[in-house]
Amino acid sequence: MQPHERFYPISDDFRSPYARDRDRIIHSGSFRRLEYKTQVFLNQEGDFFRTRLTHSIEVSQVARSIASTLGLDEALSEAIALAHDLGHTPFGHIGGDVLDECLKSDGYPNGFEHNFQSFRVVTKLEKRYNGFLGLNLTFATLEGILKHSYPYQKRFIPDAIAAAFKLDTHPSIEAMVVDRADEIAYISHDIDDGVHSGLISFDTLKSSALIGEILQKVHAEGVDEEEDEMFRYRFSSHLINHLVYSLLDYSKERVAQQRVLSATLDASEPIPVGFDPALETEIKKLKKLLFAKLYQHNNIIRKMYAGKQAIIGLYHALKDEPKILPRYYKEQLHVRSTHRVIADYIASLSDRYAMQLYNEVYGKSI
Repeated sequence: MQPHERFYPISDDFRSPYARDRDRIIHSGSFRRLEYKTQVFLNQEGDFFRTRLTHSIEVSQVARSIASTLGLDEALSEAIALAHDLGHTPFGHIGGDVLDECLKSDGYPNGFEHNFQSFRVVTKLEKRYNGFLGLNLTFATLEGILKHSYPYQKRFIPDAIAAAFKLDTHPSIEAMVVDRADEIAYISHDIDDGVHSGLISFDTLKSSALIGEILQKVHAEGVDEEEDEMFRYRFSSHLINHLVYSLLDYSKERVAQQRVLSATLDASEPIPVGFDPALETEIKKLKKLLFAKLYQHNNIIRKMYAGKQAIIGLYHALKDEPKILPRYYKEQLHVRSTHRVIADYIASLSDRYAMQLYNEVYGKSI
């Protein structure tokens, strides 16, 4: 099967196959619901903080720029970027973790995994066309959503899907670009949101050599840290530019060589998109610092714990009384297991609606 082909052939139009994928993703209900799903800070904490939607848009912008400069298919990277988080539950990664635990404790060893859930969203759960489920995206877009940068080995894949995708190979270079664009975007905007919230400060982060270097560039522009919003904006701009240019410098020749070979990368081969080893080390150190100082901050943990209890409560309530499910999901009970339908429904919820539904079914507020 060719990368631009689909499970269900369609007639051509003025758009490229991948541009058509992008448009289908943007017009899906799952994409719109990302507006009310947590990135780090709960959506109801303020309009400024990033959500899964704004994060996906930022990833798309970075990925397009990188793909264009490397001579790759910009529309393919954009489509993968916009869809890469469609399977995320409410309340960020903690929501997916607790849903995974609920399923496994009930005897479903495959549990919940957000990459595969994103794949399910665009192949089964969205219903926009007669004759088939899903958005009928191209194989290259679907592979990028499922794998990101590496062979997919996280959970069992049904035979029909495994037959269409070589699960033991890396995806397209465009998908690898999206994976690193995701990293660049969330590092920069999590720092911006964290400093704006007051949970972390640049003084705390400048123990990172990478952050110290970027702060020097901002100070060299004559921008004072007292000019809070401008300083944060200039910091984010310099950090993104530094990481993007570094990635391009390190990856350009490797990508060109791989395109000449035009061979599928198997699991044993290094991916051509990335940073030089010294910068990779600095990025890992920065991630550890953010984990300790921001993601594990007691304010974040407290809110995420509340979200965790909401998901546990909803899972057990819906298992006890499936009639609570909306009509579309009740219809799915005839073709899928109750547990999988409940997981699909909970994963689709926004933060605020999950909280609201929890309060309603239990008659209390958390």
